[in-house]
Amino acid sequence: MNAILMASGMGTRMRPLTETTPKPLIPVCDKPMINTVIDGLLNADVKDIYVVVGYLGEQFDVLLKQYDNIHIIKNPYYETINNISSVYVAADILRQDDCFVCEADLYVMDSGLFKGHPDFSCYYGLYREGFVNDWGFELDEDSCIKRVGKGVTDCYNMVGVSFLKKKEAVKIADAVEKRFGSEGYENLFWDDVVDSITDDLKLKVHPIKEGAIEELDTVDELKALEERLK
Repeated sequence: MNAILMASGMGTRMRPLTETTPKPLIPVCDKPMINTVIDGLLNADVKDIYVVVGYLGEQFDVLLKQYDNIHIIKNPYYETINNISSVYVAADILRQDDCFVCEADLYVMDSGLFKGHPDFSCYYGLYREGFVNDWGFELDEDSCIKRVGKGVTDCYNMVGVSFLKKKEAVKIADAVEKRFGSEGYENLFWDDVVDSITDDLKLKVHPIKEGAIEELDTVDELKALEERLK
């Protein structure tokens, strides 16, 4: 298995901290968020981890000194194109083998989270009751994902982690490359591309427990998590 970590964003909602430090490298109780993701992936015997960098990208070189199997991929489009660009520049890696695709600005609380991945392509998801105006998944009668998008009711919500078997990974890589450069592509998330080809994929949801992953968007959320951990 390989893993692709998307770490090229500017993290504007966590300013002023991100004015000098890329969001994935911001520490939570002295440990950078991205390190919790990497340590979890290594616990699952992931072979190589590819970190796609953009904003303040040179700061991620510190990971090369901390780990033996980290590789840096530069995303030259990060300022003007959404995260479809991060998967685009890593498309060849996506085609190589089974692969995790993760946001890098997560705080992984459960060190065994990745080790327990299923043997099928999936998004990790957290179930929420009622309407949630955020990314989530609608399922068909066979429990396969038929829609990936914002605005879901009584469904699993996206948590920033997916695991793709090589068959689905290749299809997604091909679709991203085909869509990149077409009309309106600048505003696309890579998940929008997945949504456009769900009929050709076999994707399911891998449920996780509340608190296994923390998504931190603001300084206040960061402070609140640190207080809980202390």
